[in-house]
Amino acid sequence: MRTDDLLGVDPGTLAAILAMTAATYLCRILGVWMMGHVPITPFVRRGLAALPGSIVIATVLPMAVRGGPVAMLAIGAGFAVMLVRRNELLALIAGLTAATLARAAGL
Repeated sequence: MRTDDLLGVDPGTLAAILAMTAATYLCRILGVWMMGHVPITPFVRRGLAALPGSIVIATVLPMAVRGGPVAMLAIGAGFAVMLVRRNELLALIAGLTAATLARAAGL
């Protein structure tokens, strides 16, 4: 019995998935280990505090650019609600509502 018949997956694809899994796990574990050896100075603390925001921007900005005006409007609505209410669920609802209304209006 062949491996691809048993799992229903091409052996090369399975090897790639397993390699990416191992790389992801190693990055996480080594990151924790390395940060255990870094003294937490005020400079490092500020850098770590800014990290979540920069990750969000790096994730959202390309989607907004590719999504065009509707995506930018939805992200803006969600951002505005987060600034005012500090509630992720309300921000999500606002963003989805803005996108739905913009699409219904023909944008």
